[in-house]
Amino acid sequence: MSTPPSPSASVRTDGPAVRIGALVPLTRPGWVEAGRHLLAGLELAVCEVNDTGGISGSPLELVVRDTAADPRRAAAAVDELDRLGVAAVAGEYHSVVARTAAARAHARGLPFLCSSAVLDALTEQPTPWVARLAPAQSHGWRTYADFLLAAGHSRIAVAVDPSVYWASGTRILRDHLAPRGAAVIELDMRELAPEAVCDALVDHRATALLLLVGHPEPAVPVVRSVRHDPRLADVLIGAPAGQPEFSQWATLLGSAGAAIPFLRYLPERLGPLGARVGKALRERLAEAPSFVAFEGYDTVTVLADVLRSHGPDRARIAESWPHVTVEGTRGQIRFSRTPGISVWQWAWTPVQVVDRDPAEPARFRVLHTG
Repeated sequence: MSTPPSPSASVRTDGPAVRIGALVPLTRPGWVEAGRHLLAGLELAVCEVNDTGGISGSPLELVVRDTAADPRRAAAAVDELDRLGVAAVAGEYHSVVARTAAARAHARGLPFLCSSAVLDALTEQPTPWVARLAPAQSHGWRTYADFLLAAGHSRIAVAVDPSVYWASGTRILRDHLAPRGAAVIELDMRELAPEAVCDALVDHRATALLLLVGHPEPAVPVVRSVRHDPRLADVLIGAPAGQPEFSQWATLLGSAGAAIPFLRYLPERLGPLGARVGKALRERLAEAPSFVAFEGYDTVTVLADVLRSHGPDRARIAESWPHVTVEGTRGQIRFSRTPGISVWQWAWTPVQVVDRDPAEPARFRVLHTG
């Protein structure tokens, strides 16, 4: 695998810029750390595209808009990016926000390559305009449910915040676990304080608690309460949505945040491209890159390939989704129509269940793959 050119070897890009819109949560209540990693991956890939000649001699330009996890801001951003004449829209981490952005992109005939959001029903009806790199929630969360079953858990409590995303996750878990003899006990976090969660776990004889809640509130206080309750010493805490992936989790919880399995979308071993990009992302972020940073990089890699082959015409970009064959950081990317999924889907990126090692919380252990 070739290495990126040095600045002296960079190819001149002096044509009119080809613009891509980027939707990223950069302020609260958005998951800012995830947004920072996503943006780092997007920006690194744009820099590398421009260092190797851009798009047929024109520079690739990223037009970033902060969604702050607000669907209304995302809709307004898509409208603005459409008026600015971007060739396509990329990014977004939060599923509910991405769903609104996808609907708006469909209505405006604007290609949208979703980087990280996993909600199965990203659009209400099939659309030719939207493609996605992240695996659908049903695929990843069934893998997580299989991990729970293999670990011997049959009474699983879920601490749930009100949200389409969390409700979807609860339904996926229940539909997969119930036929296999496992019970899913729902704890409404609108009604329960962290201490009351502990009492409910004892009352229901739960052996596992899954955090289907926001981060850091109320996830962090719930973890602290459960960890400090001697009645729950043997209860597994899980976080399928990936809260422990980011360094803030370890900073806030320390050793209490270890041994909490979560989903991440990386292969067991990165290939040459992934290893090179991972090193560059680490330098850019000043910390280990999350899978979200790789998703950002792969997003621009795909769009750059499409733009080089088909130009910035929006209709031609959308028509290209089923013909994409691009080597990404985590494997070869192709899009297809997948049953139950309304957008063009990469099926599938690698899926892992991992946790932070209690002996060394900065190190991740792979517990299960799917």
